[in-house]
Amino acid sequence: MKRFAFPLLFLVLFFVSCSTAIKQEDLYGRWNYVRVDNSNPQDTLPDGELELQSPAIIFSPEDNLVIEWGGKKLSSGKFRLDGKMIRYTENLQGGQTREFPFLINSLDEKELVFQTMERSTTTVVARRVIGDR
Repeated sequence: MKRFAFPLLFLVLFFVSCSTAIKQEDLYGRWNYVRVDNSNPQDTLPDGELELQSPAIIFSPEDNLVIEWGGKKLSSGKFRLDGKMIRYTENLQGGQTREFPFLINSLDEKELVFQTMERSTTTVVARRVIGDR
């Protein structure tokens, strides 16, 4: 049994290390929110509200991040990737900043799913705007 443990462990580590890493450029572009779920209280933002407010998160090659809500900039700052974490440094009034982490649950060419890292999490499903990359 012991002689099979090392090769099995090696294979598992090999496949885990070959998993696709997320690169910052994978995020670049505008992502429109299509679903927002809050865990506490358990709540989903109604579709009509999403259409009305047209929220989005925008990542640029200069490592800028902008969050829009209601056609206006709600928040802006810089971001960097740390594994599957988006480390967002939000610009506040008076030259202050705060770091706000997001966990990427899934990412492909068309869809980004991420969540806040607070006790009561918010999960966002966003779709990439076609041609915006």
